[in-house]
Amino acid sequence: MNMRIHRGTMVVAAVAALTAFPLFTGLALAENKHVSETLEHAKEAVSHGKQGHADALAKHDAEALTHARMAQKDMKNPHLDEGAKHLEEAIAHGKQGHADVATEHAEQAVTHLNEVK
Repeated sequence: MNMRIHRGTMVVAAVAALTAFPLFTGLALAENKHVSETLEHAKEAVSHGKQGHADALAKHDAEALTHARMAQKDMKNPHLDEGAKHLEEAIAHGKQGHADVATEHAEQAVTHLNEVK
């Protein structure tokens, strides 16, 4: 009788673990997806900024900031927060046509976003 109870308990625990693992893994992937999208757009912004395209830089950084805000809802990370601040500065300078300053902020954003784990 004891053997059946232990076996039943182990089966229930195994099923629960197998069910919960994909759920938590999916949530982690969703967080990482927003971070990776943020990083991808920020890198594009740097590329455009180095070419002097302040408007394109601002556009990519705005998209990056949107993804950063989504990631911030799911996770707390000081590098993500600092990266978002630099994205905001890059957008502001990009809209003013200051490609050089905007590029510096976009590069700082990329540096911080690379540290998000």
